[in-house]
Amino acid sequence: MAAAVGLRADYTAAQVRALAKASRHADQTRRLLAVAEIYDGRSRTEAARVGGVGLQTLRDWVLAFNVLGPDGLLRGKAPGNPSILKDTHRQALTKMLEKGPDPAVHGIVRWRLVDLMHWLFETYRLSISKQTLSRELQAMGYAKLSARPRHHAQDGKALEAFKKTSPPVWRKSPPTKPPAKP
Repeated sequence: MAAAVGLRADYTAAQVRALAKASRHADQTRRLLAVAEIYDGRSRTEAARVGGVGLQTLRDWVLAFNVLGPDGLLRGKAPGNPSILKDTHRQALTKMLEKGPDPAVHGIVRWRLVDLMHWLFETYRLSISKQTLSRELQAMGYAKLSARPRHHAQDGKALEAFKKTSPPVWRKSPPTKPPAKP
């Protein structure tokens, strides 16, 4: 059986509990209270019970606390997988979007996600899903635009003439009843 990982000596149980009390993050508070139990001399099993985790997770907390102090027990969002598109790909994609498709070369009149996926694969051999490409384009500041459907024979002048307008000036209505006789 391996020996337990020791805690750093620059904190005491009272200091760690004070940090837990001042913390605004529930997970950090729970982790700090588990570490305070170890500082009090309790077993790692009891400290894991206080933290509501197993011994391995408690060991990970102790290692993080030893390296970064209380901030090591404050977990943010997981970083996730690295992006498929590199900066050079993003720059080329921006140029393609700004320039627009050439119907003679690309065979299309507007870019769709599927078309951009094919272009990325043909140019850079990058296989990317529609959802991921959409997310990347949104992060780059682009939004999906769709044109409002319009009939090909629609007449703009007829539309303007058909619109109803309000009277140019509001007037007081004439009285409906004759005034009362005195």
